[in-house]
Amino acid sequence: MVYLNQAASTWPKPPRVLQAHAAALSAVPAGQFRGGTDGGTDVMDTCRARLGALLGIADFRRIYFSSGATDAANAVIRGLPLARRRVLATQTEHNSILRPLMNLRDEVGCVGIVPCDTSGRVDPDRLEAMMDSEVAAVFVNHCSNVTGAIQDVQALAEAAHRHGAWLVLDGAQSAGCLPVQADAWGVDALIWTGHKGLFGPQGTGGYYVRQGVPLTPFRYGGTGRDSRRIIYEAGDYEFEPGTQNLPGIAALAAGVEYVLEEGVEQIVRHEAALMARLRLGLGAIGRVRLYGAAQPAGPLLSFTIDGLTPADTAYILESGYSIRVRAGLHCAPLIHDALGTADAGTVRVSVSSLNTTEDIDCLTAAVREIAASLEGAREDH
Repeated sequence: MVYLNQAASTWPKPPRVLQAHAAALSAVPAGQFRGGTDGGTDVMDTCRARLGALLGIADFRRIYFSSGATDAANAVIRGLPLARRRVLATQTEHNSILRPLMNLRDEVGCVGIVPCDTSGRVDPDRLEAMMDSEVAAVFVNHCSNVTGAIQDVQALAEAAHRHGAWLVLDGAQSAGCLPVQADAWGVDALIWTGHKGLFGPQGTGGYYVRQGVPLTPFRYGGTGRDSRRIIYEAGDYEFEPGTQNLPGIAALAAGVEYVLEEGVEQIVRHEAALMARLRLGLGAIGRVRLYGAAQPAGPLLSFTIDGLTPADTAYILESGYSIRVRAGLHCAPLIHDALGTADAGTVRVSVSSLNTTEDIDCLTAAVREIAASLEGAREDH
């Protein structure tokens, strides 16, 4: 199997991730703040500190764990005071952002969409033109999971802050794959997931909220800290109720450690070289249309083959060539209006630091053969 669906979930995982997960499951169960000397808090604090180093967050204790980016997005959107207030989201957003914003009508007021260009990039001037004092928050997808376009987060944050709005960054597709400097960029809240570029298991993720941002919990329950306290005073909240996924967090901590040791810069160089090779190879094939931002961009791009639906292309690649990609709208429907692919979406190819040039060449050769077969069928007809 040539696995080129890393933007959905990375595979394979580094051996240390598998070992950490197995060790945590085999050990005496740890319970956060409940087991005295069971070490349950150590793995969480270790993981928080590593995430802080990787994501440019000095106050890493304000990183909270969840089941993934979708759960984290709901926590942030439900927790911010957005009722009857205007918010903006970019055209590149994933449904984990769009659906809570559009459906939580009691928690969120009017939602405006900031358009992107045909590569998926958002012009900070376009955001500035849509800003006013009524906008409470701006939601920005750092790296498009359809085109790989990378947003100028600092410029977008500055535009939001000039009008008194918070900048909420979706880093699900960038954490571990691209440099992230949340503090330096002025990010007020950062959403991330564990199972993509951080090489953690599915069911891990979380969010960071800057000190001073008025977030309230959307879940309450046992935390093991102060069981006598039932009613929280304003600002004195806890954000990790219930039993956390400590085996998953242990594995995630190992994944983040791997990324830190490899170095994000080295990961970027390796993945960028693979994507440049892929773009060059696919771009030379007739019938193939590429959709994606030129470098700098994240480690993914989309394409279509004239005469085949994306779903058919992905099926042929997997069933005929043992190459796993992804087809469709990729849970980001609005960006396809900008790309002109709203009907059937695209075929998405995405890599990790564990992919090789041989993987890229295998895909390119398969697509060339598929496209040639379509040309031959047309000539026979």
